[in-house]
Amino acid sequence: MSSLFDRKKILPRFKFIAFIILALGLVVIGKAASIIIWEHDYWTKVASKTHKEGVVTKPVRGNILSSDGHVMASSLPEYMLLMDFHAVKEAGNDSLLLANMDSICNGLHEIFPERSAEEFKQGMMAAHDKEEKNYRIWGGKHVTHNVYSQVKELPVFRLHPYKGGFHVEVFNARQHPYRSLALRTVGSLYGAKDSAKCGLELYYDSVLRGETGIVNRQKVMDKYLSLTVKEPVDGADIVTTLDVSMQDLAERAIVSELQEINGDVGVVIVMETSTGDVKAIVNMAKIDDGSYAEVKNNAVSDLLEPGSVFKTASMMVALDDGVCDTNEVVHTGSGVKDMYGAKMRDHNWARGGCGTVNMVKAMEKSSNIGVSCIIDRYYRKNPEKYVKGLERLGLRDDLGLPFPGYATPKIRMPERNSKGNLTNWPLTTLPWMSIGYETQIPPISTCTFYNAIANGGKMMRPRFVKRIEKNGEVLQEFPPEVMREHIASETTIEKITKILTSVVSNGTGKKASSKLFKVAGKTGTAQISKGKAGYKSGAMHYLISFCGFFPADNPQYTCIVCIQKAGAASGGLMCGKVFHEVSEGIMAQSVRRAAVDAKDEAGIPNPNVKNGNVGAAGYVLEELGITTDSNFQNKYKNGKNIWGQATAQNQNVLLEERKEKQNKENVPDVYGMGARDAVYLLENCGLKVKIQGRGKVQSQSIAPGEKVKKGSICHIVLG
Repeated sequence: MSSLFDRKKILPRFKFIAFIILALGLVVIGKAASIIIWEHDYWTKVASKTHKEGVVTKPVRGNILSSDGHVMASSLPEYMLLMDFHAVKEAGNDSLLLANMDSICNGLHEIFPERSAEEFKQGMMAAHDKEEKNYRIWGGKHVTHNVYSQVKELPVFRLHPYKGGFHVEVFNARQHPYRSLALRTVGSLYGAKDSAKCGLELYYDSVLRGETGIVNRQKVMDKYLSLTVKEPVDGADIVTTLDVSMQDLAERAIVSELQEINGDVGVVIVMETSTGDVKAIVNMAKIDDGSYAEVKNNAVSDLLEPGSVFKTASMMVALDDGVCDTNEVVHTGSGVKDMYGAKMRDHNWARGGCGTVNMVKAMEKSSNIGVSCIIDRYYRKNPEKYVKGLERLGLRDDLGLPFPGYATPKIRMPERNSKGNLTNWPLTTLPWMSIGYETQIPPISTCTFYNAIANGGKMMRPRFVKRIEKNGEVLQEFPPEVMREHIASETTIEKITKILTSVVSNGTGKKASSKLFKVAGKTGTAQISKGKAGYKSGAMHYLISFCGFFPADNPQYTCIVCIQKAGAASGGLMCGKVFHEVSEGIMAQSVRRAAVDAKDEAGIPNPNVKNGNVGAAGYVLEELGITTDSNFQNKYKNGKNIWGQATAQNQNVLLEERKEKQNKENVPDVYGMGARDAVYLLENCGLKVKIQGRGKVQSQSIAPGEKVKKGSICHIVLG
C-alpha cells in the first residue's frame, strides 16, 4: 500500500494545486469586486453599447380611405441616406472607397442635380477623415424608395452595410395620393413624425396609430441581433364617407369661381340626404402667392353671421307655430324701413324696393323687410318662442363632429330680470336675427338644417366615417344617426320646399337652377362684421352663400356653397353658379347606362384620342370595337410601349408611330399627349414636371429636342 501512495510526496503536490486554485479564485473574486466597485461605470458604458433593451419598434399607421375604396392618406417608407466610414475601414475597404470616390460623387450629382459632384466629394472626404458613422449623404432630407434604390446601385454602396458602409434610416411618411383633396378634413401629421396634427388623423389617432412593439438588441460579432419581446400591432384603416370624384368636382368648381371673382375663402359641402354622409367638403383660402389651398377647415370652424339663408328658418318657425301662412302680406315700401331707430334695407332699395309682397315673394326676392316684419309682428312680445322655434329646427344643436375645435352655433336666448323685462334683448335684435344677423352658425350646421328639410323633416347627424376595418375585417361600424325625427310638421316641410323651389325657379336663386332636374334652395349675402370696427370699416367684406338640395322632387343631395370676399358680392350669382356646376356634375356621374344605350344612329362615334402611347390606345379602341388601321395593340399586349400620335377620321382612328427614336438625352415632344404619358416621358429622361390644367398638353416650357439637364423643371400646360 505504501509503495502505491507515498503521503510525503503526494500531499505537498495537492497542497500546491489547492493553493494555486485558491489564488486564482481570489484573483477572480478580486477582479469581480474591482469591476463591481471601481470599474462599474466603465463596464456599464461598454454594456450599453453592446446591449439595448426596450427598443421601440413602430407599427405601420392605418390608411384613410374614401367611400369607394380610394386611398386618401397612407404611410409609405421614406429613407435618410447614411454612410458609416468607420465600418468601411474596419472591413478593409477604405482604399476601395477612395478609389471610387469620384464615381460615387458623380453618380450622386446625377441623382441629386441640385448639388455638384465636387460638393458631394468635399462633404464625403471631410466625414471620411473623421470616420463618421452616420454621415448624412443628402443632409437631413428624406427620399423615396426609387431614389434609395438608385443610390444603392453606386460603386461600394451596393456592398453589404458592414462592408460598404452605406445604410439607411427608415421613416413611415404620410402620403396623400390626391394631394389637396379634403386635406384639412382627412388631416395630416407633423412632418414625418407619427404625431397627428388635425382632421380625422387627429380624432382617430389611437385607431390609426396601432401599438408599438419592443425588441432587445444584442451586439454579437460586430452585428446587432434583434430579439422580439412584443410584436408591433399595425393600425386599422378608417373608411370615410367622402367620394373622390365629387370632392374633385367641388374643388375645381369653387377654385374656378374664386379665381374669377378674386375671393378670399371658398367652402363647399355636399351631403347625402338620406344618410347625412358628407360626400365632399372643400375649404379653399387664398395664400400669399395668390393661389388657393386648404389652410383651415372653415366648413366646421367658421362662426359667421349666415345672412339670408337663415330666412328659411325664420319662415319655418312662423309656419310651424301656425301664426301665419304663406299668403301673409307685408308692405315693404320703397325698400327702406325704420325698425326701432335703425334702417332696414332691401338689396334693391336703390331701385324702389319690392313693394307689397306675401311670404313666398318675400323669400323669392330675399326681402329683408318682408321677412323681418313677419317675425317682428308675431314674436316681438315673446322672442323666447321664436328662439325655441329655432331650437326645435335643430339650429342650436351640437353636431358632435369628429374634428377637434369644431364650432357650435351661437344663437342667443332672451333673458329677463325679476320684473320680467328683457335684459339682453334690444328691440332691433329680433328683426335683424330673423334675416341672419346677430347669430353665428358654421356652414356645416346650415347644411345639416337644409338637409333635414330635404329629408322630409328628419335631421341626420353629419357622418364622416362609415367604419373601421383591418385586413378586410370590419372592427366597428358607424351607421347613419338620426338627431331629430321631425324638425317641423309635414305640412310645414311641404310648404317650405315649395317656397325654396320657387326661389330657384323665379327668384334670386336662378343661377343654381338646372334644365335637367328641379333645385330648391336659398341665397344669402351678409356683411362680415370686423368686431369693434363694425361693418363699415374700409372695403365691405361679405359672406355670400347658396344652400339647397336636388332634385327638389326627390332629394338625393344637399349642398352649401359659401364665399368670403371684399367688394361687390352676390350669393345668387356667384355661389349659385358653383352650386349649378356641382349639382349637374354629381347628377351626371350618377347616370349609368349600358354602352348599347349610348349609341346614336344619327351620330358618328369619333373618340377624342390623345397622342402618346398609341399601343395602349389601340388596345382600348379594339376592346371598344372601334376600327384602327394599326396592329399596335398586339405589341402592347406583349409589354411594348409605342409612342406616336392619334387622328380621328370619320368612324375610324388613325394611329401613327413616331419614327424618331426616344432617348434620355433630348427632351421629348409631348404636345397633344395626356398628363400620364407626358409625365412618364419627361421624368424618364430625368426632368421634373409641374402640371397646370386638364386635357391635352398645349405647351411645354422646355422645347422638344433640347439637351436634357437632369433635375430641371419642365412646366406643361394642359387644355
